[in-house]
Amino acid sequence: MLNEFKEFAMKGNLVDMAVGFILGGAFGTVVKSLVSDIIMPPVGLLLGGVDFSAIKTELKPAELAADGSVATEAVTVNWGVFLDNVIAFLIVAWVMFMIIKAMNAAKKKEEEAPAEPEAPPAQEVLLGEIRDLLAKSS
Repeated sequence: MLNEFKEFAMKGNLVDMAVGFILGGAFGTVVKSLVSDIIMPPVGLLLGGVDFSAIKTELKPAELAADGSVATEAVTVNWGVFLDNVIAFLIVAWVMFMIIKAMNAAKKKEEEAPAEPEAPPAQEVLLGEIRDLLAKSS
């Protein structure tokens, strides 16, 4: 059973999928950082100094204990964080669309290119040579 699992795990498709999954996660992290740290601060500045990560709607305020510490956290809907994630998703989706579009174009060109005719089997080549030799000797 262990050998059967090892054979399954080492199949090319499974390994390719695992590599793609890991690279996709890393790519998502980079895009998330791009949106949160590079794109949104200038956009917020252009809109009057808005910090998108701080945009939220408070549903229930935080409750303070007698000593002034927070007893229960506030319940909020974090609209700005959601907006950051939507923009990151759109960037990832756009990049994936462009990659798939390029792959389909390359595949289409490959299909359109005429395939080289297959070489005839060795016995046909040999029979052709015999025929040519017989035609020469006649």
